[in-house]
Amino acid sequence: MILVTGATGKVGGQAVAQFLGAGAAVRALARDPASARLPEGAEVVRGDLADPGSLDAALDGVDSVFLVWPTLAADHAAPATIERITEHARRVVYLSARGTSDAPGQDPNSILGSHALIEGLIERSGAEWTFLRPGGFAANTLMWAAQIRESGVVRWVHGAATRPLIHERDIAAAGVSVLTGTGHAEARYVLTGPEALTQVEQVTAIGEVIGRPTRWEELAPEIALRELLDQGWPSAAAEGIIDGHARLAATPESTTSTVEELTGAPATPFRRWVADHADDFR
Repeated sequence: MILVTGATGKVGGQAVAQFLGAGAAVRALARDPASARLPEGAEVVRGDLADPGSLDAALDGVDSVFLVWPTLAADHAAPATIERITEHARRVVYLSARGTSDAPGQDPNSILGSHALIEGLIERSGAEWTFLRPGGFAANTLMWAAQIRESGVVRWVHGAATRPLIHERDIAAAGVSVLTGTGHAEARYVLTGPEALTQVEQVTAIGEVIGRPTRWEELAPEIALRELLDQGWPSAAAEGIIDGHARLAATPESTTSTVEELTGAPATPFRRWVADHADDFR
């Protein structure tokens, strides 16, 4: 039995569908099973990673866990939750992030610091573990969807920031390959898409795929930071996003071939991801 957390999200939902397609027995964790829209064949069980005591039913009989963590929001419960998970599960594949440090020192209030916290707890648990460290999610460009629908103009910061964005389907496929295969213990896999594009190029590609003009309008970093704070982002996380984009403008993120090595299929190009989500931008 494989437990998938974050099962109603983009990566978790893909993982549930792909595990079922591979013939695995899948249990999906959801805070509200009644509203979870998951494929037939998945057992949906109520539970919340922020509440370790709510996980017993979900973990009963579980051999492996595909762990998608609600970054920062549940970190207060992380020690007890990871202990509870690894008391039951022999293997854990954790969806971490590229840039997470193996050494201590990352700000625990930052996104990467949160991932480092969870990685450290899993490493010390005694369970067999594998960490997936994807770079930028293609799905993060959905933050521009409203602007593109309304005007075709994307106002954001550091248009030169360059990343090989990855399709959520490829992240899930890597996790399915790891948990249904062997030889991945204590591996840290950096996952990327096949091509590095600037944010300006990403906006152009979205417009070309959906068939309408789009353009980039550069936003000052201090204004972008204020917008994130107004949306409720913690200051450390918001500052980390702006600073991270500045670093990606100065030093573009490299690509890896890990998706193809793990799954046997090349990583999905960004334009294919846009085609899969075109209605969100129209």
